[in-house]
Amino acid sequence: MFFCLRAMRRLCLEKIPLQCILQSRKFSGADAINALRPFYFAVHPDFFGQHPKEREVNENSLKRLNGYLENLQKPGFRSFKPTPLTFYVREREANSSNVQESFSASGFRAVSFTLHTRDLLSTVLDILNSCSLSTEHVQSSSVNSQPHKEAKSTLNRPIKWDKTYYSFTGFRDPEEELEQAQRAKKTLISWLDDNKASAVEMLEKSLPLRKTLEHLKFELCHQLQLSDIRWQRSWSIAHRYSQLHGLDRLVQQWPEVLNNVKGRTVVFTDLSGVSAAGHIMLGTMDVQDHWSKIFERLPNYYKLQKRLLFLEDQISQLLGGIQVTSIEELQPLLTLEEYYKTLHFFYNKLRDSRLPFHPRSLRGLKMILENDRYTPSLHEFGHFVIPTVCDPAALQWFIFAKAQEARENLKRNEEMMITEKELIDTSTEKLSLDRLYKEPSVSSAQMIDCCKRLLEESLPYLQGMHLCVSHFYSVLQDGDLCIPWNWKN
Repeated sequence: MFFCLRAMRRLCLEKIPLQCILQSRKFSGADAINALRPFYFAVHPDFFGQHPKEREVNENSLKRLNGYLENLQKPGFRSFKPTPLTFYVREREANSSNVQESFSASGFRAVSFTLHTRDLLSTVLDILNSCSLSTEHVQSSSVNSQPHKEAKSTLNRPIKWDKTYYSFTGFRDPEEELEQAQRAKKTLISWLDDNKASAVEMLEKSLPLRKTLEHLKFELCHQLQLSDIRWQRSWSIAHRYSQLHGLDRLVQQWPEVLNNVKGRTVVFTDLSGVSAAGHIMLGTMDVQDHWSKIFERLPNYYKLQKRLLFLEDQISQLLGGIQVTSIEELQPLLTLEEYYKTLHFFYNKLRDSRLPFHPRSLRGLKMILENDRYTPSLHEFGHFVIPTVCDPAALQWFIFAKAQEARENLKRNEEMMITEKELIDTSTEKLSLDRLYKEPSVSSAQMIDCCKRLLEESLPYLQGMHLCVSHFYSVLQDGDLCIPWNWKN
């Protein structure tokens, strides 16, 4: 009887195609990266050098997506929460589907979706389908009629279409575009020669609206007793004026809802609410009625902020006096509610562990909390980056081991910020610039290096201009000149 069973088992296995065995293997992280190559080519920030708004949106969304994919690959991780994402997708032709999609001023298709899947394959398919990209290569990636050994060696081979495919279909070859972008090494002088005239023309056209914008901003800050009015992204002057004008209309129609904004900062951004830093966020896609409801709920937000500050103080006491903070320039934008949940979870974890930190032994140091990490790290600016799920014992050892280095980094960063400000002022004066500033992604060290080299040059082209230090050459819609911090000459 056992002989018959063994024979039947052998017969069944022989009839199962090898490709089915290969298909049953687990969808790995490498498979996910290969399957998402068309998506990465469609949204990669390197292709948006001339469009800073779209590039910044895609950069932030990619960070959140990578964190989500990393969480999926962690064994035993089950604490998933829906992750909303927005990408600007570049494409050759308009989408022919019946789905209504919004387009940016630059013509890129804006796609928004929320990830809530719990496995890699479903997540990859969800991303591709949301962006109207083909999923055929995902379905066929595990089908291989070659022997197992050969299949194993080619499973993780990146998808690379033959050049004739692009010639026949007329689609752009993303790899060739990327190579061209990397080969395009411009010099500062030659680029200014080519673009100065158009930049001056656009700047002159924008000057009247710039003055109107500044005047309206000053009036609103004075009337509402605001600390500041800011914008999260590099929107055009016309876009900013439209947003500010909307706030002005709200003030005229419902002045009573704006009684609780004294001393606060208003930030125009992608969503409405209150940020982790306590700033009032007004979503640029929301109507004024929604803004008014945010202002009406401010007293409740302020109560939550007090509880949040209390949690930060309690965590600080448990960790030897280290300052718990949030850094907007280095972290995804968090709402007050999201940040409170993060602090509350971390506080409960610390309180139960009872780590033996000496009181005030870490005073003067700083830390931020991250939901998308698993190991602690020390940032070059000197603050600790602590995962909320970090093992308390490992956290204690890491902080003790890196405390001195953290103090040195903090001191060096403070000195660099002072040097950076001095060089910006000196460069603005010597080059007769109307304004010199940088993108948030440019570090102080990069800005210092850029300014030092600018001061060594004679650049009459820049007189009266607005100069932005970035990672790309571009002329913004309102005439601002953007140059890479590591420009060549």
